[in-house]
Amino acid sequence: MKKTGVFFITAVLCCGIISAAPAKKSAVTANASASSSAWIDNAQLAHNKAGSVKVYFTKDISPAGIQKVYVALGRKAEGKNVAVKVSTGEAGGNNYLHASLIGDFVKSIHGTIVECNTAYGGSRSTTAMHRQGAKDHGFTSFANVDIMDEDGSVSIPVQNGRHLKEAMLGKNWTKYDFYVILSHFKGHAMGGFGGAIKNIAIGMSSAAGKMNVHSAGRTSKRFVWQTPQNDFLESMAEDTKAVTDKLGSRVLYVSVMNRLSVDCDCDSHPAEPDMHDIGIVASLDPVAIDQACVDFIYASPDGKSLIERMESRNGVHTLEYGEQIGLGSRTYTLVNLDK
Repeated sequence: MKKTGVFFITAVLCCGIISAAPAKKSAVTANASASSSAWIDNAQLAHNKAGSVKVYFTKDISPAGIQKVYVALGRKAEGKNVAVKVSTGEAGGNNYLHASLIGDFVKSIHGTIVECNTAYGGSRSTTAMHRQGAKDHGFTSFANVDIMDEDGSVSIPVQNGRHLKEAMLGKNWTKYDFYVILSHFKGHAMGGFGGAIKNIAIGMSSAAGKMNVHSAGRTSKRFVWQTPQNDFLESMAEDTKAVTDKLGSRVLYVSVMNRLSVDCDCDSHPAEPDMHDIGIVASLDPVAIDQACVDFIYASPDGKSLIERMESRNGVHTLEYGEQIGLGSRTYTLVNLDK
């Protein structure tokens, strides 16, 4: 069921303070490679229609699997400073992408882990706490960690935005020559799902920028919980397009589909996944990679809970609107690297 009116949140569901759902018995272990992709007929992926955009896939959720999809993209993360945008995870949670999974890849491209502080409490709302959390979760063991909005925001224009006039990013974002958007695909209490687009629109926005997106451009001074749902979803797409327009070919996207909880990694007590892991996808198109992940969930025999979460928040509208404004394509060609 689609909900297009005002979406009310009466408790802080997505910031690591209150869990959105009671924990369920886990179907998989944290960051394990048990995969249900063998059960999925890729022909059942709704938007896999011989489009011009390629999405690469492997069911191998391992350091080697990440390297495989990265090489397949044919675009190297190059430059003096390479940023890897990944969630370092809320304290108490365990679904973030672990150091043992992504560390070798980040080191191989000489990447710096980049994050921005949250705007709504939790253990990552200040730079000091955020740095400590990144250390506790092992990220500082293989890379430098830059909290990009430690010294505030930098603004870039949103062209022809229905809601936003500007995207407010962490001030340090201009330091980097190339961005790898390394996302953990999962559900989300507000957006329905979190993937590449959310990892940019929320993850790369400063605290003020997060307020700007969540309020659909109404304010960057306080957090607004009562924003019309589609306005919020469209604002994420507009923010992301402003960023990708600036980056041009200096960005690529890798998303890992494991620990598929209905809740975000920004939740300190997320619901346990009740479906199996699927694999790793990669693309040069943020809409296509998110659409492929959504299609995999719909094609999975055990995706019911996550489908309900996405539909209850009308999450696919982010992709509908993203395609409409030229952010990317919902139609893609899946290239299975395991064949």
